[in-house]
Amino acid sequence: MPSSTVLMALLAMTAVAYLLGRRRSVATGRGVRVHSLPGYHGSYVAIWCALPALVLFCLWQLAEPGFIRSQVLATLPQAMLDLPEAELGLVYNDIRNLVEGNIVSGEPTDEILAAASHYMSLQRISDLGVALVVLLVGLTALGWALRRVEPGFRARNKVELTTRMLLMAASTVAIFTTIGIFLSVLFEALRFFQQVSPLEFLFGLSWSPQTAIRPDQVGSSGAFGAVPLFAGTLLISGIAMSVAVPVGLMSAIYLSEYANSRVRSFAKPMLEVLAGIPTVVYGYFAALTVAPLLRGFGEGLGLSVSSESALGAGLVMGIMIIPFVSSLSDDVIKAVPHELRDGSYGLGATRSETIRLVVLPAALPGIVGGILLAASRAIGETMIVVMAAGLAANLTVNPLEAVTTVTVQIVTLLIGDQEFDSAKTLAAFALGLLLFLTTLVLNIVALRVVRRYREQYE
Repeated sequence: MPSSTVLMALLAMTAVAYLLGRRRSVATGRGVRVHSLPGYHGSYVAIWCALPALVLFCLWQLAEPGFIRSQVLATLPQAMLDLPEAELGLVYNDIRNLVEGNIVSGEPTDEILAAASHYMSLQRISDLGVALVVLLVGLTALGWALRRVEPGFRARNKVELTTRMLLMAASTVAIFTTIGIFLSVLFEALRFFQQVSPLEFLFGLSWSPQTAIRPDQVGSSGAFGAVPLFAGTLLISGIAMSVAVPVGLMSAIYLSEYANSRVRSFAKPMLEVLAGIPTVVYGYFAALTVAPLLRGFGEGLGLSVSSESALGAGLVMGIMIIPFVSSLSDDVIKAVPHELRDGSYGLGATRSETIRLVVLPAALPGIVGGILLAASRAIGETMIVVMAAGLAANLTVNPLEAVTTVTVQIVTLLIGDQEFDSAKTLAAFALGLLLFLTTLVLNIVALRVVRRYREQYE
């Protein structure tokens, strides 16, 4: 039985459990003082029906691949088992591809065909077994929880405690996911710094990561100075923010404070459409429309404008992130209590003075949050930079020249042939670590500024 079928059956059983728990609560509570509403009793039975079965299902999904792999490899001849781990992994991939009907690396041998047949039988047994066990556990838990439904049972307390525990677990997963991402990047970055000096990486002015990945291959020893990459990132992001912040903030002020409901109902959705356009479309727009316009305009002024420039990429990126600033700022400004506006008007302030001296200071923490989100979006953008700014790691502050960014270089380093023992590939993790730390420092500084201003305002 496929996993999706098991989950659908478990979902249907959970819905039935809720109805049974609610019905039993109503039946046992007639004429008697009850502690919890019927909905809480139904939720309690549904939680106990779904939660143990779902946990068991998830644990088996995690353990099943390793179990099947060990059982399938055990059927192979000893000569195959003595192969290096990498080659043995290729053999197992051939077995899986054969089972799934995909292309295999060569003509399968009798041993591979037998192992594939064993794999299919194990998969069928596993699917059937987990389906039966999950549904049996769900039914058992349903019956046990249903017997506990009575007028004096504190179902509300149990449901609220379970909900709080689930929310805490979700928060813990998010925290540990962040820690795991950071550690996975950190360990690979430390391997890079064993081959390249951190001082060269942080303060070097030349970026050319091409290296020879085999002893018999002719290649460069590489130059790993990251200053040109971060200079290009800051240049393009600065141009983008100089476009997005004024336009987005002024749009939010107009829509929230000046526009009537008819204009707002039309303009706000049209503005937010920009957020739904794929970045590759923005890249085409930058490369085919904005770049030729800038080049022609520059030639008219006697300036030399590169066909791929930081200015073109930054302008289009700024247009792309306008909705991030505008939408969040609009929501925050609308959330400012009307009492503050009324008090300002009562003191004789005009609308513009009220916006400038009352509304914007009250909404500043949220506005800063929207600007930070837009800045993170600009720093992490890749497609527009590839298509409009190029791949050249030039150390320049001239927006009319071609530059590249950290994210573009990370993508460039991790495509094609890779050798995770070479400095070229490991440089991507070092760039990711440095970008992570830079973003973290910017967020900490912004939070401290917002907190200090909020204390002064309150």
